Amino acid sequence: MRRREFITLLGGAAAWPLAARAQQAGKMPSIGFLGPQTATAQSWWTTAFVQRLRELGWIEGRTVAIEYRWAEGRSEHYSGIVAEFVRLKVDVIVTQGTPIVIAAKQATSLIPIVFASAGDPVGTGLVTSLARPGGNVTGLSSQSHEAASKRLEVLREVVPDLRRLAIIGNVDNPINVLEMGEVQAAARTFGVEAATAGIRRAQDIAPAFERLKGRADAVYICLDPLTITNRISINILAAAARLPTMHDAREFVEAGGLMSYGPNFPDLYRRAAEFVDKILRGAKPGDLPVEQPTKFDFVINLTTAKALGLAMPESILLRANEVIE
Repeated sequence: MRRREFITLLGGAAAWPLAARAQQAGKMPSIGFLGPQTATAQSWWTTAFVQRLRELGWIEGRTVAIEYRWAEGRSEHYSGIVAEFVRLKVDVIVTQGTPIVIAAKQATSLIPIVFASAGDPVGTGLVTSLARPGGNVTGLSSQSHEAASKRLEVLREVVPDLRRLAIIGNVDNPINVLEMGEVQAAARTFGVEAATAGIRRAQDIAPAFERLKGRADAVYICLDPLTITNRISINILAAAARLPTMHDAREFVEAGGLMSYGPNFPDLYRRAAEFVDKILRGAKPGDLPVEQPTKFDFVINLTTAKALGLAMPESILLRANEVIE
């Protein structure tokens, strides 16, 4: 046990509900909000989180303090930000994505950690089980890799001559690695040849597209703070190569990508606020079951489809939640 955590225990911090402890100390409860991207890139998600907190009685600046930090898609920032939250003695850490949650879990075993989205939290060791997470971590599982086959199936309907697929993902993210494997397996099932291009930093993106030149009919982009932060440049490179794209989140499609299918992230962040509410009122994170997404978005960018010369089937358009024109 770390010395500072032992001192915290000696002070009886573990025995009181967090909100009560904060009031006892004469200060508001505090939330350490670690955004994996930039403030602009995930503004809708953050707004949804703060709005739901307000509905639950936690008004920023009046009944709760929120410390915002942004990793800007750079994994080397994770540990430093989490260490700062530990020094600030925030009452709960809120973040998203398996690598960041791993970094937070390594930094503290006492401060509750709520993830708004994480793929396969049991398989990656974030929690013991979905029903009984144990420890100080809980939240919402995106299980994004499980929808890989559905995304590829839709892509084949839009690109009927799809024979070669490129897959780009951050190989430092275990969930991206898992998803890339799922896409490759689905591609084999559909008789599609799949080539992967692993990236680790923004500077790797352009060379990845260069390596895939002439080797793909479409590209599948795995969701990661690195890819979503650089979504505009990714879509510019894909357009220049005349490659249709499939994504996990609507933000890519708003930035010029062709299609996305995945969980509704504003809804996940709203539900993350409900976890925070329970924890600030005394619940233990290890007793709060990990939840699954209930809302999914299927978004199509018709402007991009027209630029690529793709005729979007009516059956696809009817299934979409949103069509951007």
